[in-house]
Amino acid sequence: MTTFVLVTGAWHGSWCWKRVRDALIAQGHAVFTPTLTGLCERSHLLSRDVDLHTHINDVTNLIRWEELTDVVLVGHSYGGCVISGVADRMGERIAALIYLDAFVLENGQSLHDVLPVEHRHGQLVAAETFGDGWRVPPIPAEVFNVNATDRSWVDAQCTDQPLACFQQKLRLDNSAPAARSIHYIYASDWEATPFTGFYERAKVRGWSTSEIACGHDIMLDRPEELTAALLRAAAC
Repeated sequence: MTTFVLVTGAWHGSWCWKRVRDALIAQGHAVFTPTLTGLCERSHLLSRDVDLHTHINDVTNLIRWEELTDVVLVGHSYGGCVISGVADRMGERIAALIYLDAFVLENGQSLHDVLPVEHRHGQLVAAETFGDGWRVPPIPAEVFNVNATDRSWVDAQCTDQPLACFQQKLRLDNSAPAARSIHYIYASDWEATPFTGFYERAKVRGWSTSEIACGHDIMLDRPEELTAALLRAAAC
């Protein structure tokens, strides 16, 4: 049995992992899919004080109080920022890190430091126009090339994300995560993806890499392929 902790990207919650979570559980694995503070079913906790460190604490506390070890820690999109911080703090409990079409920050970087200028500007404008200056409304599912069947559902499920999550700089105490293995899974079928550079750098670093031809929300577009990819990575 393998223990998976699956961390969502921005605007999403535990709901987006249902298909992959059910598939992994059906094969006998333990799966945790925490919704980060202020999002979706935890949107009643939304405030301007919620930031990247809040979300790192969400996951580290889950691992601590559930007494998890040998964790396969997966971060989708913004969740890549979160799992980097978790692995830095709890490396002895992490067996593998999987960046799923995700941002990979260096020490002292924020997501906005690595986001393309036009994307960053769009978030700032959206926060100022629709989010009282501190909340970023969800990006429509169509932009991420989510499959047509799921788009309206995804748009209804996503909730605002505090701007501070994207602007707070990640602080790492260790030069590299202590995970046994590190993997990068790239979604290769959506326009204007900001993740190509992270994928290419993962190759240079010698990480295990793979591609899935779909939109950004791989867990919705290709749940069977993703489940198989997670199991392969966990076995390395």
